[in-house]
Amino acid sequence: MDDTPQEITSLVGREVYSNGGVYVGEVEDLRLNLDGQAVTGLALGNVNRELFGDVTGRGQGVIVPYRWVRAVGDVIIVNEVVERVREPDEEEEEIIA
Repeated sequence: MDDTPQEITSLVGREVYSNGGVYVGEVEDLRLNLDGQAVTGLALGNVNRELFGDVTGRGQGVIVPYRWVRAVGDVIIVNEVVERVREPDEEEEEIIA
């Protein structure tokens, strides 16, 4: 494995998926802690409306905490917790109940 440091801007444009394989969005920007010199979040655009339709308006994105990131490669993998952001449909609620 190559341990050469990468530019954090190389994350911009990468697609983000949950570890369950669900498309989440595309990285548009990063949230940084300049004092700690660390990435604290991924600002996603082109988000999956099935996951975030009720949370975001048209043309808006979401910020995913960087602590949810599990792997970074050609794509970024995050915890499946993002899949639980959306409210269950009535049909799903009946199955759960």
